[in-house]
Amino acid sequence: GPFVYRLGRQVFILVRGVRFPYGLQIYSKKFNRREMANHKSALKRIRNSETKRLRNRYQHKTTRNAIKKLREADKKEAETLFPTVVSMLDKLAKNNVIHKNKAANLKSQLAKHVAAL
Repeated sequence: GPFVYRLGRQVFILVRGVRFPYGLQIYSKKFNRREMANHKSALKRIRNSETKRLRNRYQHKTTRNAIKKLREADKKEAETLFPTVVSMLDKLAKNNVIHKNKAANLKSQLAKHVAAL
């Protein structure tokens, strides 16, 4: 039968003494395991989704910190922070990092909070 073996990142299948590229392996930080890709485009997809995941995580965390900062701020500071926080929430909703209704609910709560100060 065919003999499958790895040579670096490339995985080969050995059939009658001929090496055939079988697929490429890429390490995924998301699942902390190696992913098998059978196409060049699949490798690119894995790379791109990992990059996007990290960017989304960073933007989401930054927005959450900004919300916390706004909630703790005094009236004047909160009023200056409010538009930037709303903008951040809108961007997250636009890119489907958070649901648009969640963004709307948070904006509503924050507007109420700022008005009540």
